[in-house]
Amino acid sequence: MMSHCCCHFNPQPAIPPSQPQSIKIEGDITLGGLFPIHSRGPAGVPCGEVKKEKGIHRLEAMLYALDQINSDPDLLPNITLGARILDTCSRDTYALEQSLTFVQALIQKDNSDVRCSNGEPPIIPKPERVVGVIGASSSSVSIMVANVLRLFAIPQISYASTAPELSDNSRYEFFSRVVPPDSYQAQAMVDIVKAMGWNYVSTLASEGNYGESGVDAFLQISREAGGLCIAQSIKIPREPRPGEFEKIIKRLMETSNARGVIIFANEDDIKRVLQAAKKANLTGHFLFVGSDSWGAKIAPIQDQEEVAEGAVTILPKRASIDAFDQYFMSRSLENNRRNIWFAEFWEDDFKCKLTRPGIKYEQGRRKCTGEERISRDSQYEQEGKVQFVIDAVYAMAHALHSMHMDLCPGSMGVCEKMDPVEGRMLLQYIRSVNFNGSAGTGVMFNENGDAPGRYDIFQYQMSNVSIPGYKNIGQWTNHLRLNPEDMQWSGGDRSIPDSVCSFPCEPGERKKMVKGVPCCWHCELCDGYQYLLDEFSCDMCPFDMRPLKNRTGCRPTPIIKLEWSSPWAIIPVFLAILGILATTGVIVTFVRFNDTPIVRASGRELSYVLLTGIFLIYFITFLMIAEPSIAVCAFRRLFLGLGMCISNSAMLTKTNRIYRIFEQGKKSVTPPKFISPTSQLIITFILISAQLLGVFIWFGVIPPHTIIDYEEQKPPNPEFARGILKCDMSDLSLMLCLSYSLVLMITCTVYAIKSRGVPETFNEAKPIGFTMYTTCIIWLAFVPIFFGTAQSTEKMFIQTTTLTVSMSLSATVSLGMLYIPKVYVIIFHPEQNVQKRKRSFKAVVQAATVSTRLSQKSNDKQNGESKMEPDRSQ
Repeated sequence: MMSHCCCHFNPQPAIPPSQPQSIKIEGDITLGGLFPIHSRGPAGVPCGEVKKEKGIHRLEAMLYALDQINSDPDLLPNITLGARILDTCSRDTYALEQSLTFVQALIQKDNSDVRCSNGEPPIIPKPERVVGVIGASSSSVSIMVANVLRLFAIPQISYASTAPELSDNSRYEFFSRVVPPDSYQAQAMVDIVKAMGWNYVSTLASEGNYGESGVDAFLQISREAGGLCIAQSIKIPREPRPGEFEKIIKRLMETSNARGVIIFANEDDIKRVLQAAKKANLTGHFLFVGSDSWGAKIAPIQDQEEVAEGAVTILPKRASIDAFDQYFMSRSLENNRRNIWFAEFWEDDFKCKLTRPGIKYEQGRRKCTGEERISRDSQYEQEGKVQFVIDAVYAMAHALHSMHMDLCPGSMGVCEKMDPVEGRMLLQYIRSVNFNGSAGTGVMFNENGDAPGRYDIFQYQMSNVSIPGYKNIGQWTNHLRLNPEDMQWSGGDRSIPDSVCSFPCEPGERKKMVKGVPCCWHCELCDGYQYLLDEFSCDMCPFDMRPLKNRTGCRPTPIIKLEWSSPWAIIPVFLAILGILATTGVIVTFVRFNDTPIVRASGRELSYVLLTGIFLIYFITFLMIAEPSIAVCAFRRLFLGLGMCISNSAMLTKTNRIYRIFEQGKKSVTPPKFISPTSQLIITFILISAQLLGVFIWFGVIPPHTIIDYEEQKPPNPEFARGILKCDMSDLSLMLCLSYSLVLMITCTVYAIKSRGVPETFNEAKPIGFTMYTTCIIWLAFVPIFFGTAQSTEKMFIQTTTLTVSMSLSATVSLGMLYIPKVYVIIFHPEQNVQKRKRSFKAVVQAATVSTRLSQKSNDKQNGESKMEPDRSQ
């Protein structure tokens, strides 16, 4: 009789008897299975409530797949697949403890000191050997388990773990998965964000591997892609404190322009984020882009549908497996005893109770009859990862099949070469599988053990639809195919809302970038005469151009000149025409009455010279207003100072002659030199020639030409900028041109003052004096007006008008003082235009001297008691 072992080896931790440990299904080759049958328990308790979909549905999917494979004559014929299925309780540390079951057969135990009661060595049954593991569900659990399984070279195929970290083949070389990693998901989400024209978004991640890795992948891909900026990257703590989600919403609103929120979070966190947004009255503000943890689930958005409206979510492409539905809906307490957790599921699904030892239920809960049926007496919808669980089991089966074909050709069962199955070799066969999965899509792995990325893109819609729900709006298989026409947002709006840091600048505005945030900028208008060179800089238009109204380029500055129709021209022209008519009238009168005494007495030769000068002064108005050309500019230079020079030279010669005559008469009776008409003309022409010489030297040094002055009329507003066509005469050269005439005028004025005592009946000294005084006053007024308008936008017009009017006025004063009275007498009082008795030079001088002395004496007497009439009879 064989003695019993004196001790019992149990590598698994003690757990409450109410919590069965694992499912054991016998077979030639055993696969491990890890499923979150229960949720995470409260503090101090490993497991919580049963998870109907993520736990039981997925577990049953593995059992269903094993049934299908074991009944398939073409896949692993004559080899039965068994299983050891464990509960992870949604907790990585607990799953690690459970997974030690898979490796216990590979741990070499020293039993030398173990003896039975009769002293013989114990007979220890050989523990089952697990060749591969299906699972786990959550990435954090898969990572924890993968670290152990790689030590013992046990391949692992996950049906739901999507963390990018698991793609690291150097750390997790025995890990494969039939779902794509979150890096693909992150790429799809980046493509979605870009397709909607967003460039400024925030990210939300649940603390833990799934959330943080997903967001990290999104950040990395967005950096590599460029053109996308992250406003906030917020982590939701594993154990949130009260008010945590309100703080998160407040933080998101610090960058309120970033309406797009990329969310890698678990269901509970998603729900609480939506609740906080609703509480903050921000319904419709945030535009959520959810990862596959949100997918097309109702639970996260229940009672928060308005906040979730418009949310775009992503889900690995999947299909509902009809055959599984038929299998699962036919499960009952009687035919499914292999699933040790099925009774617990049954109670939860049908809200009834079964009689089980150690379990207490609340009062009033009905007893289960066992006649209930799934889907008929309870709601049923196939869990989304069922397809992937089936594909994972089939991938392991296909790998084992290929391995069996290569190592055991012709063998009916497991041959020696596959007993035990060498893990590293099996891994190579797993990575080489390529078959059509349960949904008809290809199942394969790349060199990192990742499945190809295939995603469906959904949007939660409420408006304009009969039943609110998730609508398929596109798909992603290595590139995005989105249907914008199927999308709608809060309130049924079909235009894609903005989630940008800064809106595009208006035409003519440059971007001033915000340091460190390439998607954010301030728009600054190109001001003054600047135009937009490129989107980041303004540049000055060329000197002869001004910016377009929208400042996207430059256009030629309009060129203007003084028009004849301008008010600035009409007044000077009117005065000039009157002056020319009057001067012409005087000249005609003088020519007609050339030999009459008044004409002869006024000095015919100099009078004609003076009248020519007056005529030229009026005529220069037309040259100053005419359109500038080389000829006009040449004539301007010539005649601008010439008219005044001629008239002032003639008057200076006259006053100088009178002054010299009477000064000489005081000393002797001998007449002074150069008082004859010929001498007077010669003196006048010598004075005039100085002006002409200066002008011709100016012609030689700087030939006359036209210029377009763009600086003179260049106000702050470029719309009023004008180029002025003008002659090359600066203000300084214009004043130099007139300066000689002004010197002659001042000199003439001095002689007129000196000659003021000469009797008015004998000469023109006093009219010339009055003419000079008035002319000086006119030109004194001219200077401040001319130079005081230098900053005016209409400088040229004002200065031209001022100059021409001043010259016309000075000419009019000369004409009015010196010749109009004579013409009046000649025409209206011809009786006064008669020859008077000739007097000698001596008599004239004596009379003048007497008159002067008498005038002085009379000034000395008070009240003018004694006056002597001058002799007018001569």
